Amino acid sequence: MNEPVRAHVIISGRVQGVFFRAETQRSASGLNLSGWVKNNHDGTVEAVFEGEESNVNQMLIWCRKGPPRSRVDHVAVEWERFSGEFSGFNVRF
Repeated sequence: MNEPVRAHVIISGRVQGVFFRAETQRSASGLNLSGWVKNNHDGTVEAVFEGEESNVNQMLIWCRKGPPRSRVDHVAVEWERFSGEFSGFNVRF
């Protein structure tokens, strides 16, 4: 089993209005990750992923592509200390 990790990401490009949050939630839940995703006022999407390192890395690969109608220009990743504070993966508003 991989060690649990936490990645805090900011995704920029055409990432709002293209079901990015809903698809992120679906993908993260499918990888058994916990955390959250939300739209920011500056047009970016922000998310925190916690779980096994290999699953978080798979999610980061997904984030660099996004759902079909999106265009991802950049994914900034900050690795933080795993907290275990979340139960499930949610969309924040």
